[in-house]
Amino acid sequence: MSAAPRIASVLTHTQPEQTSDALRAAAEAARAAGCRLAASADERAKHGEAAAGLEPLEQLEGEPDLCLVLGGDGTILKALRRHANSSVPVFGINYGTIGFLAAADRDELESGLRSAFAGEFEQMSLPALEVGAPDAARIALNDVSFHRRPHGRVAELAFRLGGQEVGHVRCDGLVAATPAGSTGYNLANQGPILAWGVEGYVVSFIAPHTLTARPLVVAPDDVLRVRNEAGREAVDLVVDGEHVTDLASGSETEVRFRDNVGRLAQLPGANFYQRVGEKFGALAR
Repeated sequence: MSAAPRIASVLTHTQPEQTSDALRAAAEAARAAGCRLAASADERAKHGEAAAGLEPLEQLEGEPDLCLVLGGDGTILKALRRHANSSVPVFGINYGTIGFLAAADRDELESGLRSAFAGEFEQMSLPALEVGAPDAARIALNDVSFHRRPHGRVAELAFRLGGQEVGHVRCDGLVAATPAGSTGYNLANQGPILAWGVEGYVVSFIAPHTLTARPLVVAPDDVLRVRNEAGREAVDLVVDGEHVTDLASGSETEVRFRDNVGRLAQLPGANFYQRVGEKFGALAR
């Protein structure tokens, strides 16, 4: 269990009409628990009257004790990146589609808020992937992916591990995923699911134009180098679903595994394999 938070921040997804009532409930639950609740200027403007009583996040001194998310996996990932390499746990209540990372679903709002503000949750350490040069690196809690552009030619991507070229394929793209992210784009590529707690990551191709390209589980200390072959069009570099830059023709970038980057709140007794079955259906029928 965790200590009851004295001050918490709240982050919601892009559809305020779906979460404004939940935000009001969160503010009331925080007050009842003796916890101050804060939100950014953007959040307060987005929700208008529903955000009345929330403190300005910009005026807090230091980090909050907890980040409450009312949204889906994308919003939870945003919160995890915002609080990367800190001690702030992220407690998600799912107002998205799948909510694989959430501690509770929307129909469990009341009990979820009570658990969040009472500190009745466990904290799970999540690894991340760092992509790019150290002085301009981006952090991905889910995945780093490389995509050919819409209406562009098929990409030609290669990747090396330990100085050895492992894959060189014409494809629509390539995905490197953490264990938490292995149930996302990687799973759609028929890549393996990595259980939470596994040290390592997985690399898979998107729509490879060959019968020999196979997903590969990579050891945590092995640096991945992805190259966009010369003479091909630039490809999009995407971090946790958000486009951040391009990988130009003939260019190469590095992806590194980083342990203990995020802290995800989960209710006691939460089971990874049960969650996989509930969210994605039984793995075998």
